[in-house]
Amino acid sequence: MNPRSDEHSRGAARHEVPEVMRDDVRLLGGMLGRVLTEYGSPGLYEDVERLRELAIGAVEQPGADLAAAEELVASFAPGRAEEVARAFTCYFHLSNLAEEQHRVRTLRARDGEVPLAEQRPSDSVAAAYAHLAGEVGEDEARRRLAALRFHPVLTAHPTEARRNAVASSVRRLGELLDERDDPRLGPGARDENERRMLAEVDNLWRTAQLRPANPSPLDEVRTSLAVFDSSLFDVFPAVYRRLDDWLLGSGRGAAEPLAPAFVRLGTWIGGDRDGNPNVTAAITRQAAAQSADRILTALEQVTRRVGLGLTLDDRFARPSAELGALWQRQRQLSPEVTRQAAENSPGETHRQVLLVVAERIAATRRRDADLAYARPEELLADLAVVQSSLVATGAARAAYGELQTLVWQVRTFGFHLAELEVRQHSKVHAQTLAWLADPAAVPAPAVPPEEVLDTFRSIAAVQARHGVEACRRYIVSFTQSAQNLADVYALAEAAMGSAEAAPVLDVIPLFETFDDLRAAPDVLEEMLAIPAVQRRLEATGRRIEVMLGYSDSAKDVGPVSATLALYEAQQRIADWARTHDITLTQFHGRGGALGRGGGPANRAVLAQPPHSVDLRFKVTEQGEVIQARYGNREIAVRHIEQVAAATLMASAPSTERRNAEAAGRYAELAGRLDEVSRARFYDLIHAEGFAPWFAEVTPMEEVGLLAIGSRPARRGLSVESLEDLRAIPWNFAWTQARINLTGWFGLGTALDAVGDLDLLRRAYAEWPLLATMIDNVEMSLAKTDHRIARRYLELGDRDDLAQMVMTELDLTTSWVLAVTGHTRLLEGHRVLGRAVQLRNPYVDALSLLQLRALRALRDGSAELSEDETADQRRLLLLTLKGVAAGLQNTG
Repeated sequence: MNPRSDEHSRGAARHEVPEVMRDDVRLLGGMLGRVLTEYGSPGLYEDVERLRELAIGAVEQPGADLAAAEELVASFAPGRAEEVARAFTCYFHLSNLAEEQHRVRTLRARDGEVPLAEQRPSDSVAAAYAHLAGEVGEDEARRRLAALRFHPVLTAHPTEARRNAVASSVRRLGELLDERDDPRLGPGARDENERRMLAEVDNLWRTAQLRPANPSPLDEVRTSLAVFDSSLFDVFPAVYRRLDDWLLGSGRGAAEPLAPAFVRLGTWIGGDRDGNPNVTAAITRQAAAQSADRILTALEQVTRRVGLGLTLDDRFARPSAELGALWQRQRQLSPEVTRQAAENSPGETHRQVLLVVAERIAATRRRDADLAYARPEELLADLAVVQSSLVATGAARAAYGELQTLVWQVRTFGFHLAELEVRQHSKVHAQTLAWLADPAAVPAPAVPPEEVLDTFRSIAAVQARHGVEACRRYIVSFTQSAQNLADVYALAEAAMGSAEAAPVLDVIPLFETFDDLRAAPDVLEEMLAIPAVQRRLEATGRRIEVMLGYSDSAKDVGPVSATLALYEAQQRIADWARTHDITLTQFHGRGGALGRGGGPANRAVLAQPPHSVDLRFKVTEQGEVIQARYGNREIAVRHIEQVAAATLMASAPSTERRNAEAAGRYAELAGRLDEVSRARFYDLIHAEGFAPWFAEVTPMEEVGLLAIGSRPARRGLSVESLEDLRAIPWNFAWTQARINLTGWFGLGTALDAVGDLDLLRRAYAEWPLLATMIDNVEMSLAKTDHRIARRYLELGDRDDLAQMVMTELDLTTSWVLAVTGHTRLLEGHRVLGRAVQLRNPYVDALSLLQLRALRALRDGSAELSEDETADQRRLLLLTLKGVAAGLQNTG
């Protein structure tokens, strides 16, 4: 593929995309074009170029439309259509990589030019701390920094459409592309770099885009552990180090660290069994064991490396008495291990002690009870003794260098890496208890009762082996009453035989629907009467966690009402907690798509109600979001810094005052937007025949055929009902149809009903919640395409519903532009806006291929042979992957 027409046609867009990024796109696109020419079937490259140019021309040339491109797509033989779809999908992987590399470049340049404390407070923890200290004083700012917590929770919801093999190939290409930015790269090395890049592009082209089968839950565990290996293990301490270097100034590296280890990692992968029968009690045990094995292996390797480098001679760096005592305890614990350490490192006590510590970590992994550490605190105590001895002997830089990085890693990951959280639907618990009470009186539950009980036995086993912190949170989906929470404690007791034998549990209500969000404070009030909850409050210092679901509420009442309902629920829950002197953590179940709470995380934090964040931000990180935010180390550092900085800034008096005043000032406006947008959303989804029409005009049914996760796309109901359709495929389907309805529908009518543009512009400027919502809608609108959307809507036979959607799309676009003051979508984000504009025609080409497959499968399924059906289905699945790559989000 050769994106040369960018040079002469999309001039306005081209000039706002940095030249160095366009160079990367040209380089990678040229390599793909070469691969297609040399190794593709005869004429493939020419067909790809012809379709690309027709799609671009349909956007740019006055009076042009997609008819010529559609005609070309219709002329392709099945094999050629599939090759063309693969080519465009590969191109998107490469162009996404070029954009990512440019972002890395920008971050490096900013770090080199702008000191941390001078960056925006919402982007840098150091800048946020400096701002906070200016408002509340140094001592109070230090106290708040110590209480800071960012808690990302990885989930395996099926929204990462790329195969691991594809992601790995792209990652290798990213490393090669990054290598080209090294000014030391000579001509010979640059030639070798290009050779390797071309070979990797060739490999990417030949790699199947479709998984042969759905991944198992343990496959998903391994995928998440790969992110830990490539990024997370090193990224979290890197963030701490950046902050600490700024806090210590000239004393950095030689003074006791001031930066706390403020990240804690969680995971649902292997623990979330809500609607996923593949996640069993055995899987939960294995998932916890694999995570523990991975972190203990990593800690052992780091400890051994640091120990081997600590070659201080006792004559020049005298060990402290405490270190000598630790060495004697180690000798008593294992004479053989200490003998080997002493023989290998004579006269180097600091080194000897750390090498024995490494052996003890290895023994912990092997479960060698005689030598193992019982808990992370024991390891931290030994490391503290080594650090203190080094400081006392004058080797502070050795104490607070790599050794401090190790301390931060132990504090962050413990011996379990990520806390495994269990989730199950409230109805499963109720059905199991009813069956246990009288098996003959009720139908057999869909989830076998013994499996439900085994879940609690697995939690107990994980706690016994890896510690309570490895698995103690139990989330109840669709919590509607305090009884839903009491059921969990009852089941745990039934599984283990007594309350005393039951595992330690923090049962977390998950409020998801519009009605449940409104009822949340009442449920929480009733929850305080549960004896097990009272015991946990006493044991934890009155700490409670509450989870809020973004996905189902948006599917329930539309994006505007859901946003406002979540804001109100967070405020009311925070007020309830303050009334009861409870330390509250609100857990945000956000997705990648804007219809599931997606969008910039730091802006979302700063838009929360006063006192609802309170220095703690816990959020799900799903599917493609994990790769986008944590796949590249430098981008991961930036993301963590932004979220942590925003979490710190949210506690600033100025932030809380601004949000409180704006919420009060615009309460009437919010009520009007809520009422009108929800009514408009109901007009659509409650229209007779909407559910089957939705299935006709989107690839909803086909989404379930994608092997992108271990979890089914629906909970079992037919397409006649949307109630039990999961929010992820609901969003994915509308995104694929280039309509993105879940991110904007209803807002246009609501803004039009208000009608006061001056009021709306003031609210947009003064209220972060409204500004964030409208900016997210603007992004969603920018990724829609009217012409493609109309073609999808024509697949159904409901002109009234199609017209309703298109009218609302036009109205929403008009009002968003008016409120923001923009003349075109994303005008305020020039590079991003132009990048979206440049890539949209390429997505159009894939959408036309997808439409071809959909029409063939639906209009002529009875006439297609088995092989022809397989061809069209494979083309459809390929385009689902390609469009997801092109739009850079799925569900």
